[in-house]
Amino acid sequence: MTKYTIGDISRKLNVSNDAVRYYDKEGLLPFAKRNKAGRREFTDDDLGYIEVIDCLKKSGIPIKDIAQFIDWCMEGDSTLDERLDFMETHEEQLEEKIKVLEMNLAFLRWKIWYYQTAAEAGTESIHFIPGTTQVKPEIRDIFK
Repeated sequence: MTKYTIGDISRKLNVSNDAVRYYDKEGLLPFAKRNKAGRREFTDDDLGYIEVIDCLKKSGIPIKDIAQFIDWCMEGDSTLDERLDFMETHEEQLEEKIKVLEMNLAFLRWKIWYYQTAAEAGTESIHFIPGTTQVKPEIRDIFK
């Protein structure tokens, strides 16, 4: 059986050494063993767990929720329904975050266009309702 160090895991999964140590400190790696020197050792079986943990963490899922998920994994097949529900719930939440980020990106791109065209014209008044500093509604609607 192949054994991996934190450095091996880091290179293999593109996860920082510090992240793996943090996951261990937070109790997310109950499967991790230590060698005689006290260093963590991981097996091929552990790689999938670490990959899932890292994905969940990067998706913004709180550590306590990830810990619950890992506990269910350690319990085995009796928790398959809980794990499925967990993943489906967090998929929905992540999709909502992505929608918000896409809207923010669209707004920023609109503002870039706004400032590029204003800079080319030498004034942003080209975008205003005459006599005001309010952006013309038809121009504002471009990003929506």
